Amino acid sequence: MIYMKPLSILSAALGNLLSVALLAGVPAVNAAAATAEGDGNARYYHNPVITYDTPDPTIIKEGNTFYLFATERNRETPVWTSTNLVDWTLRPSGAFAKRPSFVEKGGVWAPDVNKIGNRYVLYYAMSQWGGEWSCGIGVAVADRPEGPYTDLGKLFISSEIGVQNCIDPFFISDNGHNFLFWGSFHGIYGTELTADGLQLKDKSNLTKVADNFMEATYIHKRDGYYYLFGSNGSCCEGDKSTYRVVVGRSRYLMGPYVDKQGRPLLQGNYEVVLHGNKKFVGPGHNAEIVTDDAGQDWLLYHSYVRHHSDEGRQLLLDPINWKNGWPVISRHSPSVTHKVPQFK
Repeated sequence: MIYMKPLSILSAALGNLLSVALLAGVPAVNAAAATAEGDGNARYYHNPVITYDTPDPTIIKEGNTFYLFATERNRETPVWTSTNLVDWTLRPSGAFAKRPSFVEKGGVWAPDVNKIGNRYVLYYAMSQWGGEWSCGIGVAVADRPEGPYTDLGKLFISSEIGVQNCIDPFFISDNGHNFLFWGSFHGIYGTELTADGLQLKDKSNLTKVADNFMEATYIHKRDGYYYLFGSNGSCCEGDKSTYRVVVGRSRYLMGPYVDKQGRPLLQGNYEVVLHGNKKFVGPGHNAEIVTDDAGQDWLLYHSYVRHHSDEGRQLLLDPINWKNGWPVISRHSPSVTHKVPQFK
C-alpha cells in the first residue's frame, strides 16, 4: 500500500491510512515523502518525515538500507526502512519474535539496535508509568537488522543496581570495548559490557556522567571529543510538552562532560541544541547522527505537531552542523522543509 506525497495531503487522513496499514500487516510508505520542487531537479522534504506515532527513534544502516525502530505501539515494536532518511516503509511485522515480558504490564520503550560481531543486538527498556524501581533494560538478538529478535530477557532492573528509572539504553563500542549508558531524570549512568554485549562486566561498577536533568542518552564521537546528547523537559504532554535536545562534551567517554563554559553536566549544566517552535512542540530523543554521501550530518528525532498532538510524536529530520566544535541546528528548532539528504 503506497502513498506518494503531494505536499497538501490531509494529515488526519494519513494517520488513518497508516493505522489501517499496520492493522492489516501491510507495508506502507509514509506520505510525508520527498517531492520535487524549487530549483531545478532539487528534491525537498517536509517535516514530519513519518506522520505516525514514532517516539524514541534509533537507526542502523546495513548496505544501502536504514532500519529505524521506535517505542512500541499496540504491543508491537515498529520497524521502518528507508534508503534516503525521507521515504519510509513500515515493515509488516514488529521487531520481536516474541514480545518481552520481564516487567509485568510493562511497555517496550526506546529500543537501541547495534551490530556486535556477526549478529544484531537490540537493547530496550521495559517499564510502565510510575514504575521507576521495577523498570529495567533488556536485550535481544537477531541474524538480520530487521529481526525477528529473540528476547534474552533482562540485563538488570532498577532495584537490582540501585539506580532509579533505568530506561533509554544506548550502546557504544569504543577502543575495543563495549559500553551501555542509560537513565532518566535520576542521573545518566554508564558501564562496560562483555565482549558479546549481552551482560554487564560488573554491576557494581557504574559511572554517573550527567545530573538528574536529562534522559534519552546518545553519545557521538567526533574530532577527539565525545558529545553526550540527551533530552530534558516534559516529553509527553502534547502541546504543553517542553522537551528539547541538550548536549555536553568530554575528551573521555566516561567524562567529565561540560558545557561551552567548562561547567560540568554533573552539576546540571548543558547546551541547548533543539527546542520547539510555532509548528512543532516537544522535539527530542534523537536517534544516531547519520552522515550522507556529501558529508552532511543529519539528526532524526520525534516531535509533536502543534495543535495535532493527538497524532502522537512523529519523526522529524534536520541537518546538524558543527560550529567551533559544537553541534548546531539552524535556529535551534525544527525546519518545515529542507533539501533531501544525498545518498547514491
